[in-house]
Amino acid sequence: MNYNDGANKEQVRLEGRVTEIVHRAFWDSLQEQLNSDPPNYNHAVILLQEVKTMIQSLLLPGHVRLRAQLDEVLDMELIQQEVDNGALDLHRLAGYIINTMASLCAPVRDPQIRALRDLEDPRDLLREIFRVLGLMKTDMVNFTIQSLRPHLMQQAVQYERAKFQQILDKQPASLDNTTAWLQAAASEEVAAVTARSESSSPDTRGPVSATAVLNRAYMSLLRWEPQDQKYPETVLMDRARLDALGQRLQMLVLEASVLLLTNAQCGGSVFSLQGCVGKLRQSIAALLEGSHAREADLKGALLGLGETVQQQVPEALRAQGGAALRQESLDLLKGQISELWKQNHPVRTLIGERVQVFLQVMLQGSPTKRSPELPAPLRLVSAELAEMGTAFGRIVHFNRTVFGPFYAPILRKLLFPPGEAETGDDSR
Repeated sequence: MNYNDGANKEQVRLEGRVTEIVHRAFWDSLQEQLNSDPPNYNHAVILLQEVKTMIQSLLLPGHVRLRAQLDEVLDMELIQQEVDNGALDLHRLAGYIINTMASLCAPVRDPQIRALRDLEDPRDLLREIFRVLGLMKTDMVNFTIQSLRPHLMQQAVQYERAKFQQILDKQPASLDNTTAWLQAAASEEVAAVTARSESSSPDTRGPVSATAVLNRAYMSLLRWEPQDQKYPETVLMDRARLDALGQRLQMLVLEASVLLLTNAQCGGSVFSLQGCVGKLRQSIAALLEGSHAREADLKGALLGLGETVQQQVPEALRAQGGAALRQESLDLLKGQISELWKQNHPVRTLIGERVQVFLQVMLQGSPTKRSPELPAPLRLVSAELAEMGTAFGRIVHFNRTVFGPFYAPILRKLLFPPGEAETGDDSR
């Protein structure tokens, strides 16, 4: 663990503790003032002014009448006069504040507003009013961000597209790697379409879709070789995120492969044992962490993982009264897991293909297309796959929106030579 990280966490913990003590002291002091005879409302008046300011920050320009009513009821000069004359009705003001909050809050805050009405102690009431108002301010900020998001996204698209066009005007070769990237994807897609048509009927082959080529190109970024320097220029800004997703994908494929081998050798009953799968997945994740960089690291991690699985499965069976497995099966399982470092391992290849299909379907995003049925080991990691697919889809969607006008002429030239008709399927 990094020493600086530990020191920072300790500092944050200490600051949180100090803040908690100060807040508790403030509210205890307020309680003493309100319980004194006669009550001292000095702190309460300050709090009412802050509450008024917070409510005003939630008002929209169209809340003219509500703003005027707020100024009338929470007139601080009048409230101070009532304090001086011993006539302040704190519960009446709190009731008005709660009603105003109820008219402004999002429906998700209704239970908290109702809980405020049940509070009798003035100290607890003011403290909870402040807490709920803080949540309402957060709701307002989130709503504003969501409202502005489409506009901000459009601005970002236009800005990035214009900047890239400026680079392209100065350096016309700035699309060379992108062209090669799309050309490789187009060749793969043509080969795949040809193979499918030959397996059914040679006359059924249709035109190659530009969208399918582009999706295939995006998928190739998840398995890009680090030493390959010809990374497409249009995706350079997203390379770090795509490389991270590719590493996560590799680890998920290995995890699902280990689960599939365990299921095949030990039987499906192992997965039904309480807590067995969770403990097994924790061990897999811990032992494979950081092993993607070098082949030697992956070999060592898988060897250790095979030994761990060889120990955990019999222990889980014994703990729950299951039948013991033969040692030959456990030794075979250990050997199979240790061989998963090979890129062409049949189980690893099978799982990788299923994952690729799953992500491609998510990438297409068509409501008429259903996600493919996943084998049992992949269903165990379906939540992680869906999360990864969503993150990957966001990157792809934004990149396609920004650079679609640059991809279109390249794809048109690759797929539709002069004289051939186009499918009308563009790159956006």
